[in-house]
Amino acid sequence: MALTAETESRLYRSLRVAAGAAAHLVALGFPAAVAVLARPGSSEGVWPVPIPLPSAPQFSFLMTEALLIFSPETSLLRSFSRKVRVRAHWALQLLALLCALLGLGIITYNKHLNGKGHFVTWHGLTGLLAVLYAGGQCAGGVLLLYPKLMKNWTLAKLKLYHATSGLVGYLLGCASLMLGMCSLWFTTTVTGASWYLAMLCPLITSLVIMNQVSNAYLYRKRSQH
Repeated sequence: MALTAETESRLYRSLRVAAGAAAHLVALGFPAAVAVLARPGSSEGVWPVPIPLPSAPQFSFLMTEALLIFSPETSLLRSFSRKVRVRAHWALQLLALLCALLGLGIITYNKHLNGKGHFVTWHGLTGLLAVLYAGGQCAGGVLLLYPKLMKNWTLAKLKLYHATSGLVGYLLGCASLMLGMCSLWFTTTVTGASWYLAMLCPLITSLVIMNQVSNAYLYRKRSQH
């Protein structure tokens, strides 16, 4: 029997709620799991100094929570005003950027101590690009706070470009994270089905965020033409 439009709408919304809940679980659980694995004295030396901060997962998944704040179904702050959600988004994004910069500094210092080359792998290069992109994205977000600085641009257009460019940056960060999970340290530490499960984490959150941004901006803009 064919599904009615109302039933399809409810089913689609239920799937979005379930996917959003899964993204929240991944955002909170994956960094914790990596923190347990990346203990002091590991072969890769992810903790070259006594700072409990596996930066790549924190960077990627703090960004996930920052973007999920605007989800109409699964935002943890959906009962608050948009102004509060925007401030929380800013706080999480800045925290993610600080984690990334701190991690970048720690890794660079560790490479220097061990006489290893800097940014010679795809993971290192995409990670550096993701950090630089995130810095630029945060700077671009200032224009949304002061849209009068861009007199020839409407606020709606600024929001659209900020959201879509942010999606690109988020996917870049997830790509760097997945490349990191192909490193010798990670593949030695995490094996078998656990490795495939870990690789699924950024894929799940990427699909959820892409769907959220597409529904909020791209599909809506297309329907207006």
